[in-house]
Amino acid sequence: MAKRDFYEVLEIAKSASEDEIKKAYRKMAIKYHPDKNPGDKAAEEKFKEAAEAYEVLSDANKKARYDRHGHAGMGGAAGGGGQHMNMEDIFSQFGNIFGDDSPFGGMFGGGGGRGQQRQRKGTDLRIKLKLNLEEVANGVEKKIKVKRHVTCKSCSGNGAKNGTELSTCQTCGGAGQVRRVQQTMLGQMVTTAPCPTCNGEGKQVKTRCEACFGEGRVLEEEIIPIKIPSGVAEGMQLSMSGKGNVPPRGGIAGDLLIADAALGTTIEVPTIGGKARITIEAGTQSGKILRLKGKGIKELNGYGVGDELIHINLWTPKALSKEETDMLEKMRISPNFAPNPNKNDKNFFEKMKDFFN
Repeated sequence: MAKRDFYEVLEIAKSASEDEIKKAYRKMAIKYHPDKNPGDKAAEEKFKEAAEAYEVLSDANKKARYDRHGHAGMGGAAGGGGQHMNMEDIFSQFGNIFGDDSPFGGMFGGGGGRGQQRQRKGTDLRIKLKLNLEEVANGVEKKIKVKRHVTCKSCSGNGAKNGTELSTCQTCGGAGQVRRVQQTMLGQMVTTAPCPTCNGEGKQVKTRCEACFGEGRVLEEEIIPIKIPSGVAEGMQLSMSGKGNVPPRGGIAGDLLIADAALGTTIEVPTIGGKARITIEAGTQSGKILRLKGKGIKELNGYGVGDELIHINLWTPKALSKEETDMLEKMRISPNFAPNPNKNDKNFFEKMKDFFN
């Protein structure tokens, strides 16, 4: 059977605007949606056909190619259109076309119904990673300990004892949603909401898994290696896909978000009777004076101990490799590396005077 023209499928003209194409698809999707036509294979095929047409015509590049060459311009697959996708793919890609505030939102994938079940994703985890200046400059691999929800091994994530089969929810009949009919001035309006009994899942646990108490997930501590590239800036966020929390009773794990914080570096300085390690904060300027309380010389009569003052001199390397030079050149053009002296900055002698006053 020859494939129908996409404009014919959506019942629109070739000159239709982007908004008109979207409205036409909404109309067809509502008319032939499986929830509205249970068990009707012909309606299901029309629903897929409309999704295929919308996928092509809603994409400017694909539409232009289709307008010039027809179905042949799609390489015989319409760019991966609806006839070559399963129902889950269609709901995943186009389920939000109705919007959460639409009366059909829950019914057709926008507000807790079919579409939302197919796109369940766990929450992201966010951590802050501390780096010193050497690690920022050269890059580093760190191993961090993270507590996150992972799939329960005892029940394979479905929450039932020994992973046994779940029963169909008796409240919603497995639909995962309940429908309500309201009388309005415009007539009857059907709205849907997630089923309160099964929380929109359509299934219920008969006997809960003893390991996860029916959650389908457990909290575990995991050591995760993280590669930090050289040249990262403070506040920059890196992401590791799938290393966040898994949702209850199946779904896609969230992401692990890593925020970098540059903490300067630490150095060892001599003191009377030993050594002390001090932190040089990020952004410390040459000439700054740090104070180590109680690390100085005893007063003449022995009633107290003075402080040790440390004068910071930043050393500039004389020999750099080509890779190091290139890296510094890239950093040099950043506004964060432009000199920005404060008019209130004091010279060395003024700083020393302040310490003794």
